[in-house]
Amino acid sequence: MQLAKLFVPAVAALVFSVPAMAQQMGGGAPSVDDQVNQLDEMVDLNDGQKEELSNLLTQMQDDVGANEQEAQQLQQQLSEHVQPDYDEAAIRADAERLGDLTAEMTADSIIIQSQIEGVFTQEQRDQLDEAMAQQQEQMQQMQEQMQQQGG
Repeated sequence: MQLAKLFVPAVAALVFSVPAMAQQMGGGAPSVDDQVNQLDEMVDLNDGQKEELSNLLTQMQDDVGANEQEAQQLQQQLSEHVQPDYDEAAIRADAERLGDLTAEMTADSIIIQSQIEGVFTQEQRDQLDEAMAQQQEQMQQMQEQMQQQGG
Protein backbone atom coordinates (compact mmCIF):
# COMPACT_ATOMS: atom_id res chain seq x y z
CA MET A 1 0.00 0.00 0.00
CA GLN A 2 2.24 2.74 -1.29
CA LEU A 3 -0.51 5.36 -1.07
CA ALA A 4 -1.12 4.57 2.59
CA LYS A 5 2.56 5.18 3.32
CA LEU A 6 2.32 8.53 1.55
CA PHE A 7 -0.91 9.54 3.25
CA VAL A 8 0.42 10.25 6.74
CA PRO A 9 3.17 12.56 5.47
CA ALA A 10 0.65 14.20 3.16
CA VAL A 11 -1.77 15.00 5.98
CA ALA A 12 1.15 16.09 8.13
CA ALA A 13 2.33 18.39 5.39
CA LEU A 14 -1.14 19.80 4.98
CA VAL A 15 -1.81 20.25 8.68
CA PHE A 16 1.63 21.66 9.46
CA SER A 17 2.30 23.65 6.28
CA VAL A 18 -0.90 25.66 6.23
CA PRO A 19 -0.27 27.30 9.63
CA ALA A 20 3.42 27.77 8.84
CA MET A 21 2.73 29.40 5.49
CA ALA A 22 0.07 31.65 6.98
CA GLN A 23 2.44 32.67 9.75
CA GLN A 24 5.19 33.48 7.23
CA MET A 25 2.76 35.59 5.23
CA GLY A 26 2.08 37.67 8.34
CA GLY A 27 -1.47 36.54 8.89
CA GLY A 28 -0.75 34.38 11.91
CA ALA A 29 -1.65 30.72 12.13
CA PRO A 30 -5.14 29.81 10.95
CA SER A 31 -7.52 28.70 13.64
CA VAL A 32 -8.48 25.08 14.14
CA ASP A 33 -11.88 25.96 12.67
CA ASP A 34 -10.21 27.37 9.55
CA GLN A 35 -8.15 24.20 9.17
CA VAL A 36 -11.21 21.97 9.61
CA ASN A 37 -13.15 24.11 7.11
CA GLN A 38 -10.32 23.77 4.59
CA LEU A 39 -10.35 19.98 4.98
CA ASP A 40 -14.15 20.02 4.74
CA GLU A 41 -13.94 21.86 1.42
CA MET A 42 -11.45 19.29 0.15
CA VAL A 43 -13.22 16.08 1.21
CA ASP A 44 -16.74 16.95 2.45
CA LEU A 45 -16.59 15.99 6.14
CA ASN A 46 -19.61 14.99 8.17
CA ASP A 47 -20.34 16.69 11.52
CA GLY A 48 -18.76 13.89 13.55
CA GLN A 49 -15.56 14.08 11.51
CA LYS A 50 -15.44 17.87 11.90
CA GLU A 51 -15.74 17.58 15.67
CA GLU A 52 -13.15 14.80 15.91
CA LEU A 53 -10.69 16.66 13.68
CA SER A 54 -11.25 19.85 15.66
CA ASN A 55 -10.44 18.02 18.90
CA LEU A 56 -7.32 16.37 17.44
CA LEU A 57 -6.01 19.59 15.88
CA THR A 58 -6.62 21.50 19.12
CA GLN A 59 -4.74 18.82 21.05
CA MET A 60 -1.92 18.95 18.51
CA GLN A 61 -1.65 22.75 18.73
CA ASP A 62 -1.59 22.63 22.52
CA ASP A 63 1.06 19.89 22.65
CA VAL A 64 3.23 21.35 19.91
CA GLY A 65 2.98 24.90 21.24
CA ALA A 66 4.24 24.02 24.70
CA ASN A 67 7.01 21.78 23.36
CA GLU A 68 8.10 24.30 20.71
CA GLN A 69 8.43 26.98 23.35
CA GLU A 70 10.61 24.74 25.54
CA ALA A 71 12.70 23.71 22.52
CA GLN A 72 13.31 27.36 21.61
CA GLN A 73 14.37 28.09 25.18
CA LEU A 74 16.78 25.15 25.12
CA GLN A 75 18.23 26.28 21.79
CA GLN A 76 18.73 29.76 23.24
CA GLN A 77 20.43 28.28 26.31
CA LEU A 78 22.69 26.18 24.11
CA SER A 79 23.73 29.20 22.05
CA GLU A 80 24.57 31.04 25.27
CA HIS A 81 26.98 28.22 26.19
CA VAL A 82 29.25 29.16 23.28
CA GLN A 83 32.08 30.86 25.11
CA PRO A 84 35.70 30.15 26.04
CA ASP A 85 34.86 29.02 29.59
CA TYR A 86 32.04 26.64 28.59
CA ASP A 87 30.37 24.14 30.93
CA GLU A 88 30.42 20.79 29.11
CA ALA A 89 28.04 19.13 31.59
CA ALA A 90 25.46 21.90 31.15
CA ILE A 91 25.80 21.77 27.36
CA ARG A 92 25.32 18.01 27.33
CA ALA A 93 22.35 18.21 29.70
CA ASP A 94 20.60 20.88 27.60
CA ALA A 95 21.39 19.01 24.37
CA GLU A 96 20.06 15.75 25.80
CA ARG A 97 16.84 17.43 26.92
CA LEU A 98 16.46 19.02 23.48
CA GLY A 99 16.95 15.59 21.89
CA ASP A 100 14.39 14.02 24.22
CA LEU A 101 11.94 16.84 23.52
CA THR A 102 12.42 16.50 19.77
CA ALA A 103 11.79 12.75 20.00
CA GLU A 104 8.67 13.37 22.08
CA MET A 105 7.37 15.96 19.60
CA THR A 106 8.02 13.59 16.70
CA ALA A 107 6.22 10.68 18.38
CA ASP A 108 3.26 12.87 19.39
CA SER A 109 3.04 14.22 15.85
CA ILE A 110 2.99 10.75 14.27
CA ILE A 111 0.39 9.52 16.78
CA ILE A 112 -1.93 12.47 16.14
CA GLN A 113 -1.40 12.20 12.38
CA SER A 114 -2.39 8.54 12.62
CA GLN A 115 -5.47 9.47 14.62
CA ILE A 116 -6.34 12.12 12.02
CA GLU A 117 -5.95 9.55 9.24
CA GLY A 118 -8.42 7.33 11.07
CA VAL A 119 -11.08 10.04 10.91
CA PHE A 120 -11.27 9.93 7.10
CA THR A 121 -13.00 7.35 4.92
CA GLN A 122 -10.97 5.60 2.21
CA GLU A 123 -12.62 7.80 -0.41
CA GLN A 124 -11.59 10.92 1.52
CA ARG A 125 -8.04 9.61 1.88
CA ASP A 126 -7.92 9.11 -1.89
CA GLN A 127 -9.16 12.69 -2.41
CA LEU A 128 -6.51 14.02 -0.02
CA ASP A 129 -3.80 11.99 -1.76
CA GLU A 130 -4.84 13.52 -5.07
CA ALA A 131 -4.97 17.04 -3.61
CA MET A 132 -1.52 16.61 -2.08
CA ALA A 133 -0.12 15.34 -5.38
CA GLN A 134 -1.53 18.41 -7.13
CA GLN A 135 -0.13 20.69 -4.44
CA GLN A 136 3.32 19.09 -4.75
CA GLU A 137 3.21 19.48 -8.51
CA GLN A 138 2.26 23.14 -8.19
CA MET A 139 5.07 23.75 -5.71
CA GLN A 140 7.55 22.02 -8.00
CA GLN A 141 6.38 24.18 -10.92
CA MET A 142 6.77 27.31 -8.78
CA GLN A 143 10.29 26.26 -7.79
CA GLU A 144 11.22 25.65 -11.41
CA GLN A 145 9.83 29.06 -12.41
CA MET A 146 11.79 30.73 -9.63
CA GLN A 147 14.98 28.96 -10.70
CA GLN A 148 14.44 30.03 -14.31
CA GLN A 149 13.86 33.64 -13.24
CA GLY A 150 16.85 33.63 -10.93
CA GLY A 151 19.22 31.84 -13.31
